[in-house]
Amino acid sequence: MRYDDASLEAAFVYCRAVAKREAKNFYYGFLALPAHKRDAMCAVYAFMRRADDISDDEALPMEQRRDLMARWLLSWRTGSAVDPQDAPVFLAVRYVQQRFAVPGELLEQLIQGTTMDLLPTLPAGVRRIAVGQRVLDQYETVAALEGYCYLVASVVGLVTIRIFGYTDSRADAFAEQLGLAFQLTNILRDVKEDAERGRIYLPQELLAKYGLQPPDVLEQVQHEDVSPAMQTLLAELAIRAQSLYAAADRLIPLLEPDSRPAMHVLVNIYHLLLRQIIKEHYRVFGERVRVSTARKVAVLSR
Repeated sequence: MRYDDASLEAAFVYCRAVAKREAKNFYYGFLALPAHKRDAMCAVYAFMRRADDISDDEALPMEQRRDLMARWLLSWRTGSAVDPQDAPVFLAVRYVQQRFAVPGELLEQLIQGTTMDLLPTLPAGVRRIAVGQRVLDQYETVAALEGYCYLVASVVGLVTIRIFGYTDSRADAFAEQLGLAFQLTNILRDVKEDAERGRIYLPQELLAKYGLQPPDVLEQVQHEDVSPAMQTLLAELAIRAQSLYAAADRLIPLLEPDSRPAMHVLVNIYHLLLRQIIKEHYRVFGERVRVSTARKVAVLSR
């Protein structure tokens, strides 16, 4: 497929703006890339962001979100963007897919991950429970949770390394492990926000292991406090994430040299976030734990 240079540049300008505005942590890693790879990552991010925004728009009824997502998917697959904001993203991603040999299967898995919450039936390993007047969806096992993490994060890692460039097939496994580390970090940070939206990503088998139940999660969200048992549970997930971050040391040498600094930045910022959660003794039921802009800039400058 041939691309008009002016249209393609305009598409990447649009995607850069989306990434700069929305990608609070990832964008610092993008800045460490050469321009053509930075543009590619911004395009993939804008694609994911659009799918996430449709899926998570709680201002719309669930049926309307499902219909909107179905129409968005059809327009992507047929290459005929209906919404004007989709046209530049689709154009940029098609170009990235061709230039960096990104398999269509991976993009479909990205979409599958973002649309799981819109399915009319619950995914395998997820249960729906009532706690008082609240209805909550919760993962039953750690294995089921990690299956979800693969779709929403490890697949992102697999797409990313194709843009970054590598020649050793071992890189795929390390990218999957890093994606899982990133998503476990997100889950730890977002326990409160997710519970408020009716989602508990702390598996039931882990809650039961420490004598906890979903109502305990809601109670700690309400009081913005964390019990000793909950601290221990969250620490178990943090230890799992810590072990997975070690994959970075094995992945980065396999990447093309001009992409290694970007992966360093991405890993260091996310690992800083995990360390900050640990430092604050897993107090994730109050104000959201963040890595300051100054610290992100410091990581980038190094």
